[in-house]
Amino acid sequence: MRQLVVVSRLEDWPLDLPGVETLTARDYLTDPSWSKLRSARVYNLCRSYRYQANGYYVSLLASARGHKPLPSIGTVQDLRSPDVIRLGSGELSRLIEHSLKPIQSEHFVLSLYFGRNLARRHDALARALFNLFPAPLLRAEFQRLAEGWVLRRLAPMAFAEVPEAHRDFLIEAAQRYFSGQRPRSAARRAGRFDLAMLVNPRESDPPSDEAALKRFEQAGEALGFNVERIGPDEIGRLAEFDALFIRETTAVNHHTFRFARRAAAEGLVVVDDPESILKCTNKVYLAELLQRHEIAAPKTMLVHKDNADRIERELGLPVVLKQPDSAFSLGVVKVHEAEELKVRVAELLKHSDLIVAQEYLPTPFDWRVGVMDGRALYVCRYHMARGHWQIIHREGEGKREGAADSLSVGEAPEAVVQTAVRAAGLIGQGLYGVDLKEVDGRVLVIEINDNPSIDAGVEDAVLKRALYREILGVIYKRVTQRKLGSD
Repeated sequence: MRQLVVVSRLEDWPLDLPGVETLTARDYLTDPSWSKLRSARVYNLCRSYRYQANGYYVSLLASARGHKPLPSIGTVQDLRSPDVIRLGSGELSRLIEHSLKPIQSEHFVLSLYFGRNLARRHDALARALFNLFPAPLLRAEFQRLAEGWVLRRLAPMAFAEVPEAHRDFLIEAAQRYFSGQRPRSAARRAGRFDLAMLVNPRESDPPSDEAALKRFEQAGEALGFNVERIGPDEIGRLAEFDALFIRETTAVNHHTFRFARRAAAEGLVVVDDPESILKCTNKVYLAELLQRHEIAAPKTMLVHKDNADRIERELGLPVVLKQPDSAFSLGVVKVHEAEELKVRVAELLKHSDLIVAQEYLPTPFDWRVGVMDGRALYVCRYHMARGHWQIIHREGEGKREGAADSLSVGEAPEAVVQTAVRAAGLIGQGLYGVDLKEVDGRVLVIEINDNPSIDAGVEDAVLKRALYREILGVIYKRVTQRKLGSD
């Protein structure tokens, strides 16, 4: 397996280690040869993992390409979450106190080089932090409070920030890690038989209406769950539950993702799981994933500042532009003219180093196939809003939606269902809504959505209450398996 160190600039990693190749983030993201590489470990040492910066996309697209990134995109998000870092500090409180007991000052900084520290006394703490937040170079900052030491901050560290006196140790730690001598991950623990359903009464477009939420509650009770709704300010209660079912629109820079990560860290069964949220909410990832696995989709370009002038030539006009985390028709625009194209692309690239451009394929409706645990559960047709090219037409503060109708899985075209199941399988075994179009006899995947809409009278029109039992039945089965596995 090839080992790649990816940096913002080549001078950021001046070490020449046997069997390790160094390249820039720009090359890794834009050179097609790296996209086609089937097997690689990617050590992401970019200067910033900021959301939608190049360092963020290195870890995200490494996962889409089947490579093994360090840090993973999940760890990148964890490092940005004070809640997750506080959780880590609590889990390691005894080890932190033991390791830092001789320290006389009120503050202490611990450097982590591939899970190791220069001082043998702190090596166990360095390994434990690496197990929770696997990343090549980290700086942990601790503060002494009245009740003891706490972890205040954990952040990536650039090679240039490594003290000269630590360079030889860093080289040794890197060589050991690259040769396969890596810290082992800690095991997760299991919880109890209670289900938390995350909802937000203030959300304007929730994924389930009140009638559907009540049917989920009734189905859960019938299966043996004690179902309780929790809100956005109750993340501290997650340890009370055995499973978390998110029925609020998810996003990465959002409390829903923090809930998913925290629940997973606590050992809960989680739907939507954090990996599914990360993958489904980013159109750049989905475009790369579908292309790699040769699943038919509209002709697509990953656009950056150096290739934006090729959009019209390769995709024609009109063309659809999507910001990476667009949802519910927000952040998606259709562009008709070349001059407008330049303006729109420039606007979107202000917020993300990569965006998606896709050929425009008009159809009267989109298919939506609901998939969970590798099985198709329902099929809907979402018709375009009257006089508009999308399902939802937003007008100022209001909106108009097209009609929707449902079919049984057996009534839907076999190619639509099979393609949806295959596409969802690339994300995981969670609950997904796969959007597809039929164009000239071809079935094309438009998006794979986590947290799909399930409203009473629409998605449940065929299976009715059985749909809710099917979904919660999968969660109950997973909880049972985890419970039995812990006994």
